[in-house]
Amino acid sequence: MGQHARTMCASIVLPIAAMRATMKYLLLVYSDDTLLNALPPGEFETRMHSCITHADELRTQGKLLDAQQLEAPATAKAVRIRAGKTVVLDGPFAETKEYLAGFNLIEADSEEEAVRMAAELPWAKTGCIEVRPLRDFDAVRRRVGA
Repeated sequence: MGQHARTMCASIVLPIAAMRATMKYLLLVYSDDTLLNALPPGEFETRMHSCITHADELRTQGKLLDAQQLEAPATAKAVRIRAGKTVVLDGPFAETKEYLAGFNLIEADSEEEAVRMAAELPWAKTGCIEVRPLRDFDAVRRRVGA
């Protein structure tokens, strides 16, 4: 294949590949026990069932890469090293109404799609879903030569 043909193919292939590029986002699920405890009987289970079946659909579509719930904040440990000394503290660590309850690792075509996916989680009604793009760790690795 001549140089001109290779260049022409590359100019056709690269934009198509760029259009399919997706980005990973972490949806951090924060819960508020006051609002959760105020739900009518059975509503939590209904929302959880809906959340799980929707997660299964997203996983089938290749949009949901992982999802996990966290245990209660009281089970957490905070580890800090200061002046060479390791300090381990029992949780919870801050007096807040909302606490990190879980996460969803997703792949989305845009930030708008990631925000839409976050809004579909029922827990946005009883807490907050923080949408955070993941940094390209391989790029960081290359930059620092690791």
